[in-house]
Amino acid sequence: MIKYKEYILDNGLSLIVHEDKNTPMAVFNLLYDVGSRDEDPENTGFAHLFEHLMFQGSKNVISFDKAVHDAGGTNNAFTSRDITNYYITLPAQNIETAFWVESDRMRFLNINEKALEVQQKVVSEEYRQSYLNNPYDDSSLLLSPLAYKVHPYRWNPIGMDISHIENSNLEHVKSFYNLHYRPNRAVLTVAGNVDAEHIYKLTQKWFGDFEPNFDYQRNLPQEPKQTQKRTQVVDRDVPQKAIYMALHMSSRTSSDYYAYDVLSGVLSNGESSRLYSKLYKELNLFENISTSMSRATDPGLFYINGRLSKDISFEQGLEAIDNELKNLIKNGLEKDELTKVINKVNSVLLYSNMNLLNKAMNLSYNKSIANIDLINTEAEMYKSVSEDKIIEVAQNLFSEEKFNILLYNNEKALNS
Repeated sequence: MIKYKEYILDNGLSLIVHEDKNTPMAVFNLLYDVGSRDEDPENTGFAHLFEHLMFQGSKNVISFDKAVHDAGGTNNAFTSRDITNYYITLPAQNIETAFWVESDRMRFLNINEKALEVQQKVVSEEYRQSYLNNPYDDSSLLLSPLAYKVHPYRWNPIGMDISHIENSNLEHVKSFYNLHYRPNRAVLTVAGNVDAEHIYKLTQKWFGDFEPNFDYQRNLPQEPKQTQKRTQVVDRDVPQKAIYMALHMSSRTSSDYYAYDVLSGVLSNGESSRLYSKLYKELNLFENISTSMSRATDPGLFYINGRLSKDISFEQGLEAIDNELKNLIKNGLEKDELTKVINKVNSVLLYSNMNLLNKAMNLSYNKSIANIDLINTEAEMYKSVSEDKIIEVAQNLFSEEKFNILLYNNEKALNS
C-alpha cells in the first residue's frame, strides 16, 4: 500500500505528498493537464514545443539545468497527447530548489524571439531525426490520421505538420502559455524523504499566490464510430515489408482498459504468446510481431505491428493475423494462459512502484485522470479480468470495420 496525502490550494493546484524515509532523495513531479489534444488544428505541436521552451530559463533562473545540477539533481520532461510532465530528482534536503525553479518558470518563463527561434530549430531537427531518417519511423504520423478523422489524436505530439512549429510566432506561444500553464491545470507530486506538512507550506510559499485560469473548458470533438476498414499502402526504402494495424478501443479510464491490456499480453507478451509463438517461431511468417496500446485518456488505439519475413506477401501476413485473432475468439484461452499474463503485468506494476520517480509520476497521472488510488488498486483490477471479458473485448475490437491498416512496401518488392 502506497500512502499519500492530498491537498488543494485555493488557486486550484493539486498537491500530493508521498513520504518515504528509506531514501535520502526526493522527487518533484509537476504534471500539466495539457497535451497535443488541446492544440488548434492550425497550430499543432505547441505542447511539445513548450516542453522545450520551459528549459530556456525564466526571470530569476537564467539556467534551469545548472540550478538543478548545482543542487545535486537531475531533471527531464516528456509530452504526450494528454499531458506534459516535468520532473526533478535531487537530495531531499535541497527540495526547495525544485520549488524555486519550477515556480519561476510557471510564472515568469522567458518567452522571446531568440528562445523561440532556437527551439523551433531544435524541434524541426527532432522531427527529421525521429520520424523521417530511419525505416518505419513515420508509421505513427501515418496511422494517427488514418484512424482518427475528427478527434485531435489524429496528430502526434510532434505536430500535424512541422511547418506549424516553423511558422509559429510569439503571439501563438504566449497565448498557449497563458492558457495552459496555470496552477489549476497542474498536479504537483513530491515523493521521498520529506515531511508532508513542510511540503504543503513550501507549496503555499512558492505557488500559493499564482493566478489560476478557471475559465478554460476542454471541449474536444468526439470521434464518430468507424464503419468500414481503412487501408493505406506506402512505398518506402525499408528492409522488409511491414504491417501496422490500429483499432479503436476504450479510454484509459474505462474498466475495460484492463481487459484490453491483458488481451495484448496474451497476443504478444513473451515467447509463448499467441502471435509470437505461432507467426514468428512456428510459421516464420514475420521477423517480429507485437501488440501495444496508446493508453490514452480519451478512447485510444490498440496496435498490432509486424515486419514480414522475406518473400511473404501482405495477403499471407494479414490472413495469418486474422486466423489467430479468430482462433482466440472461437476457442478461448488455454489453461493457465490468463493467470500467467496477469502475473506478468502485476510483476511489472510492483517493480514500477518500487522506483521513487515512477511512484511520483504515477500519482500525478492518476490524479489527472481523477482516480489517484489506482496506484493501490490496479493490481486487483487486473486480477478481476476474466476469460469471458477477454473474449468480449476481443470480439468488439477485432470487428472487420474497425481495422486501420498501414502497409509498408519496399523497393525490392516493387522491382521484383
